[in-house]
Amino acid sequence: MGEWKHITLGEISTDISYGYTASATQEKKGPKFLRITDIVPDRINWDTVPYCLIEDKKLEQYTLKTGDIVIARTGATTGYNKLITNNSNVVFASYLIRYRINTEVANPYYVAYNLQSYEWKGFVEGIIGGSAQPGANAKQFASFDFLLPPLIEQKAIAEVLSSLDDKIDLLHRQNKTLEEMAQTLFRQWFIEEAKDEWEVGTLGEAINIFDSKRVPLSKMQRDKMKDGKLYPYYGAAKIMDYVNDYIFDGEYILMGEDGTVRTENGHPILQYATGKFWVNNHTHVLQAKEPYSNYFIWSYLLEKNIDEIVTGAVQPKINQTNLKSLEFPKYPLDLVQKFNEHSTLYLEKINHNKKQIKTLENMRDTLLPKLMSGEVRIKLDGEKI
Repeated sequence: MGEWKHITLGEISTDISYGYTASATQEKKGPKFLRITDIVPDRINWDTVPYCLIEDKKLEQYTLKTGDIVIARTGATTGYNKLITNNSNVVFASYLIRYRINTEVANPYYVAYNLQSYEWKGFVEGIIGGSAQPGANAKQFASFDFLLPPLIEQKAIAEVLSSLDDKIDLLHRQNKTLEEMAQTLFRQWFIEEAKDEWEVGTLGEAINIFDSKRVPLSKMQRDKMKDGKLYPYYGAAKIMDYVNDYIFDGEYILMGEDGTVRTENGHPILQYATGKFWVNNHTHVLQAKEPYSNYFIWSYLLEKNIDEIVTGAVQPKINQTNLKSLEFPKYPLDLVQKFNEHSTLYLEKINHNKKQIKTLENMRDTLLPKLMSGEVRIKLDGEKI
């Protein structure tokens, strides 16, 4: 097989550019506007990516193409990156750096997988160190060194890893469809067909709150908890990290308490946590009381505008008293039980898919370093390993 050689990200990039400076808008005008906040560890939710107005003469300069890689250059997400896999109408914002790969020598998918490796994460940590305000520039990222096999082998490695990611993506899309089906059912029965005679109660009558069990961990503390099996560490809006211990085990609804607490439409920021996990002190930890299920409360909150219970002009906050006071109708017991039965079927399939996703992710994450180092080689047609 051909020779592997060391190369830097800068040496295989034909264009390295900083993004466009503009204000985002939720109005569907202009191209999608990919920002640093959209570059998350799992996957870009293109439904939540906003838009921006940009002059025609600048559009080509900042438009992302299939195969481009964008890297976050500042803040807590410094080094997070994504490969653009669809040639859609998207421009990138100023806190991102674009690397356009020379496809004559490097496969963009292969390069992108190198930027998901432990070597990349360690490289980024070395750049930012213990900075109070983490950040890096284009030249620093461009100096990242990795092994580059012949183009045909790069493609083969990328195809193996991509096949796993494709299966993971399919399962995510199936889960999204199942969640939408359950939400449609809730909306029909409890919103569109709501009865005037239903009495009004409060959310506090339908939930238990476990905020007293939360324990915040500093980044330094989390960095010391990386040995062995790792569990999600949740913040107000997303999984922030993974640590080797947990304080919750079961099925819970997480609702942002301060900071990021609402969407653009005034709905709460929610996360559905299952299994073993840790939570910081910026998100409420909820469980449903009988006869309601967690999924019933989740579905209700997804549809509920919470602007009336958000306080704080500078730092938005939802305190427990206001959360408990949120209006919650006293729904008919038979209808609640009927929804629980239907939604359980959806939830069982969703959880089954989540287990499959985890298995595939573990397989990919185990293979990735071995393929990138050459420890595991892919047999190509007509060649021996």
